[in-house]
Amino acid sequence: MAAHKPVEWVQAVINRFDEQLPVKTGHQNNHTKVSTEHNKECLINISKYKFSLVISGLTNILKNVNNMVSGAFNLTLLAVYLTLQSKDCLRLDETMLVKQLLPEICHFIHTYREGHQHAAELRASASGVLFSLSCNNFNAVFSRISTRLQELTVCSEDTVDVHDIELMQYINVDCFKLKRLLQETVFKFKALKKPAQLAVINSLEKAFWNWVENYPDEFTMLYQRPQTDMAGQDCKEQLFDLVDSFAESAKRKAAVWPLQIILLILCPEITHVISREVVEESKANKKLFLESLRKALAGQGGSKQLTESAAIACVKLCKASTYINLEDHSGIFLLVQSFVVDLKALLFSPTKPFSRGAGSQNADVDLMIDCFVSCFRINPHNNQHFKVCLASSSPSTFHFVLVNSLHRIITNSDLDWWSKIDAVYCYSGELRLMFSDTLSRVMQGLHTHAPLRMTSSLSFKEKMTTSLKFKERTTDLDTRSYKCLLLVLVKLIHADPKLMLHNPGKQAQETQSSTAELIAGLVQLVPLANTAQLSQEAMEALLVLHLPETIELWNPEAPIETFWDIRYKDMV
Repeated sequence: MAAHKPVEWVQAVINRFDEQLPVKTGHQNNHTKVSTEHNKECLINISKYKFSLVISGLTNILKNVNNMVSGAFNLTLLAVYLTLQSKDCLRLDETMLVKQLLPEICHFIHTYREGHQHAAELRASASGVLFSLSCNNFNAVFSRISTRLQELTVCSEDTVDVHDIELMQYINVDCFKLKRLLQETVFKFKALKKPAQLAVINSLEKAFWNWVENYPDEFTMLYQRPQTDMAGQDCKEQLFDLVDSFAESAKRKAAVWPLQIILLILCPEITHVISREVVEESKANKKLFLESLRKALAGQGGSKQLTESAAIACVKLCKASTYINLEDHSGIFLLVQSFVVDLKALLFSPTKPFSRGAGSQNADVDLMIDCFVSCFRINPHNNQHFKVCLASSSPSTFHFVLVNSLHRIITNSDLDWWSKIDAVYCYSGELRLMFSDTLSRVMQGLHTHAPLRMTSSLSFKEKMTTSLKFKERTTDLDTRSYKCLLLVLVKLIHADPKLMLHNPGKQAQETQSSTAELIAGLVQLVPLANTAQLSQEAMEALLVLHLPETIELWNPEAPIETFWDIRYKDMV
């Protein structure tokens, strides 16, 4: 029957998918979640043969839920977006993209900002769909951006809609596509109003990272072979000069410095030339920019805002340098070394923690993590900031940054020259102590207060800025913070159990005791009520610890005896 009536059959599956979405069924139990997932898989399989029908049906669902305010509305959108994101966009007709799907996706990227439930997940899912669409339909998305830029060059209003300009931060860009974005910006930047200029500045910087993270080989090649497509100063140097002219005040300088450092990174020859004492007139503003950056980072810029912007720009410089092989002897590493001491002193001062104020806690933590990971990849043995973050007297934000950074180092090691986690195995004892102390505080809080419901780790970043110490009395808010730290510690065990099992120079009995304590702590977490995420992660960590190759690390001198000696029934 399906062969004779494909449209009806496809529509029937879409209708069934629609009827089982949270906006129609309300709260989903395990059965309805499984059913929804099954329908989603059906749609993905059907799309291999009837792609246009599936896309049209899902787009109509997006249109239908546009004006709904149900509590399940956002979960519905998430389900639809995740389904769309699974599609193979290679065969998507451009007319359908422009007229149907692209406007809907853009609408939800623009509409759902902070303050809405699941806003971050919605934006991530919708932008993921846009990224997938742009892989094979770049011209359609680029045309929307370019058209809006052109409209704004002749707009006389001070308040302008910049949402379509911001799309460039969500799309897939390779070397050639990034160059098109830069060239388009150079042509139209001066004619734009200030809000549009700021939107372009912010979005281009994010587009750069999309390129570097998705096409790292292209960026590496820029420094190995300067004759690549992105080489030659042309649009990069022109855009640097344009935004440099735009930065008339301290406030504007703070806004453009992160993009300016990116534009210099894209010009390897210029970064080499401006390291000299005397430079030609056309390069003088680049050298002056670096000097201003250096002064602001050291607190001599006369403005807290400039110091903060300098920190952001220098972290981006450090991060970008990790995508270049040290063996290429690039001058960018000399530039990094000229900033990194002051940068770490600013970001990792336990007596004066870095903060851009209320509302910036998440961004501050992310910046510190980027700096920590980048410094590790550049030189894993220059670890003074590691010791600062590990100290029990440091703010718990530092502990949170440390553990998340280690987790990223373990789980994201895409490039061959990135340092591996075994460089910090020597700190396993201190990390186990942090785990034990944090676990103790969490258990104390659970016994003292009503059970606390786990929420996403993102929302906990704000809680981690309260400068808690391991030995202080635990309050309800403290318990939430400690649970956040404990969750990432358990994830760290799951990611690399060797990090917590390393016991160099220890006696066999001492090694066995530390292993038993670690396992006992994880076992305590498994049955806890209202902490599903933490319990699940603890179970995953225990499974990894019980892999044959990991059991041998429990006590290398007597692994089998140690295995049988550890009795879970005595630990619960």
